[in-house]
Order: sequence, then structure tokens, then C-alpha cells
Amino acid sequence: MGRQVVSDDDTPVPEAVPAGSLPRGLVQRDEGVCLDLSLAPAQLRVAIDQLFQSGQLLAGLDYALFLLTLFHAPAPRAAPKSDALLRIAARVAPFPPQRRALYKQIKIRGDSAEFYFEALSPDADGQVPARREFDELVADLWCKGVRYGIDGAAVRAILGSGKAERITVARALAPQPGRDAQLVEVSQGIHRDDAPRERSDGRLDLLSFKNRFPQVKKYARLLRLLPGAPGSPGYDLDGTLLPPPAPLELDPAAVAGVGTAVERFSDGDYVVATQDGYVNVDAHGKLSIENKIVSREGVSSRTTGNLKLRAAYEEYGEVQEQRQLDGSDITIHGDVYGHLHSHGGLILLQRNLVGGTAFNEHGDVRVEGVASGSVLQALSGEVHMKRAESCVIAGTRVVIEHASNCEIIADEVVIELAEGCAVAARTIRIGSAGPRKQVEMLLFPLVPDLSVLDQQIAESLARAAHYQQLQHKRQQEIDAIAHLPEVRNYLTLAGQLRRGELQLQPAQQLQYDKLAARIAPVLKEVARLRVEVKQSEILQAQMLALVAQVRQQRQATAGQSRCSLGLVDGETAVRAMVVPPGPAKVYDRPPKEIKALLRSATPATQSVFADSTGSLDWTYAPPP
Repeated sequence: MGRQVVSDDDTPVPEAVPAGSLPRGLVQRDEGVCLDLSLAPAQLRVAIDQLFQSGQLLAGLDYALFLLTLFHAPAPRAAPKSDALLRIAARVAPFPPQRRALYKQIKIRGDSAEFYFEALSPDADGQVPARREFDELVADLWCKGVRYGIDGAAVRAILGSGKAERITVARALAPQPGRDAQLVEVSQGIHRDDAPRERSDGRLDLLSFKNRFPQVKKYARLLRLLPGAPGSPGYDLDGTLLPPPAPLELDPAAVAGVGTAVERFSDGDYVVATQDGYVNVDAHGKLSIENKIVSREGVSSRTTGNLKLRAAYEEYGEVQEQRQLDGSDITIHGDVYGHLHSHGGLILLQRNLVGGTAFNEHGDVRVEGVASGSVLQALSGEVHMKRAESCVIAGTRVVIEHASNCEIIADEVVIELAEGCAVAARTIRIGSAGPRKQVEMLLFPLVPDLSVLDQQIAESLARAAHYQQLQHKRQQEIDAIAHLPEVRNYLTLAGQLRRGELQLQPAQQLQYDKLAARIAPVLKEVARLRVEVKQSEILQAQMLALVAQVRQQRQATAGQSRCSLGLVDGETAVRAMVVPPGPAKVYDRPPKEIKALLRSATPATQSVFADSTGSLDWTYAPPP
């Protein structure tokens, strides 16, 4: 019987095989069995396979280094052979069939291998075999096609414990995915600041955020493309290489929207801003820099707080109760329960306005859905609505398809169907009007206060009469002077001389010259009086022309007050209401004042129409 030696784990193994019988790639040295690293890993795996298939094994195997060299090693080194040897085991030893039989219960299932470590039974001679060895298991699994993935720690632990247990002795290594290409933020300017806004007096406004919608400057770098990194390969149980999935590439141009561009710098590709503006990201993740703010989260205490903006605003969410949005050119795609204040442009509500406010100083208000229990005002614009219920509405022009129980005041009101409303305007056009339940239908054509024009006409007529009286008076004075004997004689002689009817002798000429000298002051006075007469005639004509002009203006102003009802369906009252003079707009009032004005009997009105059927086409005709 041959001499035995002891392996690294103190287990007796058969005597080592002579070095000359080793396959190419394996070298036996005094310090142990080495791998020739000048060969490729695939060549080394062939050498190991030849060794194990010949009924031998590697005793004292460093399994971790074994796997790393055979499967994870790079290309062979270009170095002298003496420098390209790596010790992986203590020696080569035989693996007799009787020992191999101890591992016959290994089961390979897909990407794992199992083995039941049962207690060893005595042989025919009553001898209990030595315990199973890790190095033998490696060689046996290799010959069965399991060349990768043995769990050395688990196997050594079960061998050392001596327990009878089924465990997984080997597993395939799944490939590890790499890092997909991604865009990373590189600008602090695109980050929101949800800290409370600081007021001008130094106090904090807990209802508003400091910087909910960030602005960026032109040329600012916004996003950087971080290239993808490859993953690490895996190995099947038979040692087949399993390549990792390729990392996903990303084209930064796919996310560069309006106001941005992709530029390449020495340290990579960046998405940069090409203009000053607000950062917007749409539903598809496209980044854009625009003068308009686009939000998709709604206006609430949780998302934005109250907003005071200096740019156009578009919101896809809701505006919740008590939230205030101050800006210009506002578009809301969700329902509005809060308060909108625009300094210009258009307030466009794609859905409903419920219990809220839409106030536009210099622009229109348009509601595509239903307005209920709300206030809508356009001081220098129009209000367009499809349906309004229990609202206060004011504007230069108001157009509604269906209004019920509303208070409406404007320069012009156009309604297709009005029920139980109180409407005041210079021009009222309603297709069908009637009460709604117990709420009456009231229409107030706003007629102008013509007292100022009437006073102007009266004053102009009085001044014209004064100038006429002055003409008569001056003409009477001229006639009185003309009837004086000396004046009459002089004028007669002067007329005859002018017409050539009379020739004066020198003595007569002397007398005539003396008479002319005496009459000259009188004639000068007559000339002055005649000038005054002419001036009075001109002034009188001017006053009469002004009277005609003011009367025409009076008639045109009165004609602006009209009321047209296509169909009266129920008790409807039309009463003319006098508009007080002045530059103030009749609809530029707080909502409470509008409601009180139209629903109370306080203002002086004049009945125009009161009936439950019929129609009306009325134009204000002022008294002469």
C-alpha cells in the first residue's frame, strides 16, 4: 500500500502524481501545483478537464483562486514563463472509483446542483470510509459538468459538522447589469425651494413658498449625460459565459425641449438653456425653458401654496379652496375652488369654477365648464361662459349660454337662456327670460343721466339769446345815431358825392370838410357798434351750433340703452335705471355692492315692461 501525505486541511490523500504526467498548463513545483498564466484561461480549463477526467484531483485546492484564474482572468500575460506561474493546490492526487462513488447522489437542476450529505455506511470489511473531501467534490462535479459556482464555505461547513443534510452545493452566477446612461442635474437653479416666502416686513408668509417655480439664466448647464457602464458577465454551471445585458443608451436631445440645446464640452454632453425663463417638464419628461410656467400638481397648501407670478401660468391640476394665484395669462385645466387674479392676458378655465373668484384687470375671462357660487370680473375685457349658477358677473361685455340666479352687470350682456337673474347693462340681448322657482327675473337697461347735457343745452341757448339781444341793442344805437340831423345830412352829401351826383365849389368844400371833422367821432362810434353787432352774430351762431351738437350727442347717448327679449317665459320685469354721470365704470364695484344694487328696490327706476309672455325690443327715447 502506497505512502500517504497530508493536504492543507489535514486530510490524508494518496501520494502525488509525478510532474511529468501533468497536462500542458499545469506545473508541479516543490511549493505545489501551479497554473501557467502564459496560457489563456480556456487553455487552462482544458488542462484541468484532462486532469480530472484521468481520475485525478487537486489536493489542497484554493478554490476561490481556481475560479478567478480559470474564468475571471484576463488575457494571458506577456511575461517569462518563470514569472507566469500561480500556485492553486498542494499536489495532484488520484481519485479512485471507490471514493468517487461517495458522490453519486449529486443532482443537477437547472442553474444549481444539490447533494445529500448522508452518513457513510461501513464497507464489506466493516470499515467506515474516511469522510468526504471538498477537493474530491470539486473533481466529481467537474466531471459531471459543474465547473463553476461551488459554494466552498457551505460545503466545507457541512463536511466539518458531519450532519446529514441536503444542501445546494453549486449555483450559476447570473450576469450583473451595468449602469444605464442617465441625465443628472448639475444646476442648483432648477431646484425648487419650498421654504416659506419672506415678506417685505421681514415676516414669513406660511401660505406661500419661496421659489416653487425656478428660473434659470441663458447658457446655464442644466443636465449632464452620464454614459452607461457595462455590467459584469455571469457563468452557467458548465462554465459557459453569460454576457450581461447591454446598458441602455440615452440621447439627451430626446429631453431637450424649447429653450434648450445639447452642447458638448470637454467633460461630456450637457443640456443647456438657450434663453432666460422658467423650467418646465412635460408629462413625457421633456425639459423646456419658457416664459410660461407649466404645473401639473395643482395649487394647494401641499404643492405650491399661494402664488404671485410675473409670467404666464398653465396649471393641469386643481386650484384648491382659499388658494390665491396672482399672475397674468392664466390657464387652468382642472377645477378651480380658489381665487385667480390676472393683471392682463386671458383667464381660461377648461373645467369648472366652484365657489372661487376669477378677476382680470386688463383681459378676458373664459369658462368652458360650469361656474357656480363664484365671482367673475373683467374690468377691461369680456366674460364668456357656457353655464353660470348663482354667480356675480361683471365686465365690459358678458356672453353666457345659460345663466340662472345670477347678478350680472356690464356695458353689454348677451344671454341665450336666463332664469331668475338680475341683469343690468346699457345693451341687453336675451333669447329667453323668465323666473326660476321663487327668484324673479329682473332686467335693468342702464339709461344715461342726461342732466349734464340738458344743462349744457340750456346754457348755450341762453347765451345765444343774450348775443341776439346784444345785436338788437347795438343796432338800435346805430339807428339812433343815423337819425341825427347833422349825421343824416352828412351821410346824404357823402352818398351823392360818392355817386357823382353833386360837385362842390371851393367854399362848399370847406364847409363840407368842417362838417366831416365834426362827424368823424360819431362815425367812429358807429363803426365800433357795427363790429359788436357782427361779433354777436358769430357768437350766437356758435352757440346754436353747439346746441345742435349736444342734442345729437344726447340722442346718440340715449340710443345706446337697449333691451331685446326674444321670448318672455314667466314673470319678467324691465325697469330703466339711471346711471350716475362720471368716468367710473358702472360694473367696477365690489361683488356685494353689485348684488345689493340689483336685488334691492333702492335705485330709482322707471318701468318699461312687466309681463309673463311676449317679447320686447326697446330703445331708450329721452324726453325732448
